[in-house]
Amino acid sequence: MAHLRGDDKRQYVAEMFARISPRYDLMNSLMTGGLHHRWKRETARFTAAGLQGAALDVATGTGDLAFALARCPGIDRAVGVDLLSEMLTIAANKPAASDKCTASTSFIMGDALQLPFPDNAFVCATAGFSLRNMADVPAAIAEMARVVSPGGRVTTLELTPMPPGIRAALGRLYFHRFVPLMGQVVAGDRTAYTYLPSSVDYFLTAEGLAEVYRQAGLVNVGYRRLGLGGVALHHGEKPR
Repeated sequence: MAHLRGDDKRQYVAEMFARISPRYDLMNSLMTGGLHHRWKRETARFTAAGLQGAALDVATGTGDLAFALARCPGIDRAVGVDLLSEMLTIAANKPAASDKCTASTSFIMGDALQLPFPDNAFVCATAGFSLRNMADVPAAIAEMARVVSPGGRVTTLELTPMPPGIRAALGRLYFHRFVPLMGQVVAGDRTAYTYLPSSVDYFLTAEGLAEVYRQAGLVNVGYRRLGLGGVALHHGEKPR
């Protein structure tokens, strides 16, 4: 199902994530050995560095990256937007939601391809581990660029195909053999956790995603790899 496109992909992904939402956070921690928390904190700090104002997390899921943004110096308000009420309910009821550092975090339903915000509404926008699941990646990046003010920053944290080599082979073995089994045992959904690793195979290379940033009109585009090369933090700025 990782090859799906357009509305078919949108519907399939929405139904899948609604289904696995109760075990979503637990599975993320198990699959990454807890490292996804560190990667999200690092992404938030990089995204917000030197900026002051409101921040946006697109396809926020259960809100970890939105909360991390809210804790950054200079960020006075963070908004998480997601299509699924199941994910947003979990985000709004997390212990972090009562943290005084994240009291200014809010969550609303919305489509990454048609963000419900005016132009230039945020100083930065990010998306974590969600681009692979979107029906139109260039449109999603263009929307993030639209709602960011001139001089603001757009970032994404995403699994990406690894350069050929032993690490790539080991990564494929882990994600294609062990993750589906883990999904069956922990989440009771082998199908979902077969789709998620397979979606990386159909996703853009790191340089390919950087080119999407450039086509969206962003400048100073770049990326760096995390997680032994299997995760990429991309960044770009909206021209002043």
